[in-house]
Amino acid sequence: MQTKNVPFFDYKKVWTNQRNKLMKTIDDVASSGGFILQKELADFEKALALYFESKYSVGVGNATDGMEIFLEAIGIDAGDEIIISSHTMLATASAIKMAGGVPIPVDIGDDNLICPNAISEAIGPKTVGIMPTQLNGRTCAMDPIIAIAEKNSLFVVEDAAQALGSRYKGKCAGTFGLASTISFFPAKVLGCLGDGGAVLVNDESIYKAIYQIHEHGRDVKTGEVMRWGRNSRLDNIQAAILSLKLETYGESIARRRDVAQIYHQRLNHLQELKLPQPPSLTDDHFDVFQNYELVAERRDDLRSTLSKFGVGTLIQWGGHGIHHFKQLGFTESCPRTDLFFNGCLMLPMNDFISDDDVHYVCDVIRDFYRG
Repeated sequence: MQTKNVPFFDYKKVWTNQRNKLMKTIDDVASSGGFILQKELADFEKALALYFESKYSVGVGNATDGMEIFLEAIGIDAGDEIIISSHTMLATASAIKMAGGVPIPVDIGDDNLICPNAISEAIGPKTVGIMPTQLNGRTCAMDPIIAIAEKNSLFVVEDAAQALGSRYKGKCAGTFGLASTISFFPAKVLGCLGDGGAVLVNDESIYKAIYQIHEHGRDVKTGEVMRWGRNSRLDNIQAAILSLKLETYGESIARRRDVAQIYHQRLNHLQELKLPQPPSLTDDHFDVFQNYELVAERRDDLRSTLSKFGVGTLIQWGGHGIHHFKQLGFTESCPRTDLFFNGCLMLPMNDFISDDDVHYVCDVIRDFYRG
């Protein structure tokens, strides 16, 4: 087999694939002199809220800031516990910690997302909320999570950083709880040219608090300082870039779903692999495939072979669940998450990978398991 170069993610193409349009967009904003909190940001926030079927959105510096800000806006007391999945980025836990709360990581279920039974078992006298992570472009099965929250008088907020456009039973990720955050990191399906994020919210009072906190505690209309705040704003150039990309976001999702379908058709017969659910239009989930993460037997050997044949892969978060960070004080046991991280591997997944490259990746994997 002739070796090809298939990077896990080709960051240069974020720019080169739309260079002329991006150059014009940047020049238009820069020439106007409107860099911070101007029309481009307001227009993007409106478009984003409309896309998500959310009442409000607020552009922030990054998704981690977004989680901290909405927790501050909701109001949690020191020591309040919020249950999260251990299969998430450290940012989910650190946002809770920085807002004064205590993150409680729990195990995953069959879908590799937070397990409702594990949530129920973790609820204690200090539990105030649940923050599911809508991961890899898939929304959790939210019905049982909402039911648990209502039964125990807990709030729900969402880490939807990887899930823009995914749905559960027709409802968008990011719109199930009091607030949510999404990420515009360059490798995201909707990515900007740097750091960026947004908070989604439907409650007007929480929206006002979020807006004040992200803008030095100032009132959205009067500019009067109302509370302690911070500086975490999505700048106008990034907002304009995101508005441009949002126009073709449906095409980006469709392409990723096509890539996922090829992976599924070519690899589903291999008993050594556990694949993510294939794209479907008939079940409760509409997935956008931010990532294509599988679980593989002999994962490390497979990864080495893929690398030898020029294929880039990634073990998400360095192979660590939240409960693995003993140095941060976590003592929880999450055996299913442990098993997952022993075999998890992400294959190349993006809008600009060619069908030929996807088939090449599949050929290398199939040959590896044939021995």
